[in-house]
Amino acid sequence: GSASAADPDSLIECAVGGAAAYARGCSVERVRQDGAEVWVVRHPDGGFRRFEVLDGGAGFATADGADAAEVSPGPGGLEVAVGADRYRFPAEASANDPE
Repeated sequence: GSASAADPDSLIECAVGGAAAYARGCSVERVRQDGAEVWVVRHPDGGFRRFEVLDGGAGFATADGADAAEVSPGPGGLEVAVGADRYRFPAEASANDPE
């Protein structure tokens, strides 16, 4: 198929590794794990981080790792910071699930 990590619809803005500016370079893969929705965010450098979606997209928690996710309102959605990495998740990304 033609679906790839370069699909612009699956890219979100992120600032990883302590970067000062956001760039639209992280891809998001949505998977179901043990009845929970988990988003796997892949960094441009090949790293990744997993988030468990809470309350239908109202919040996120790290699915692994010792660093806690700090969630705050951002432009058009939520900003999630974990350690030196920051992500912007669009509100519509979680709101389009009918469940």
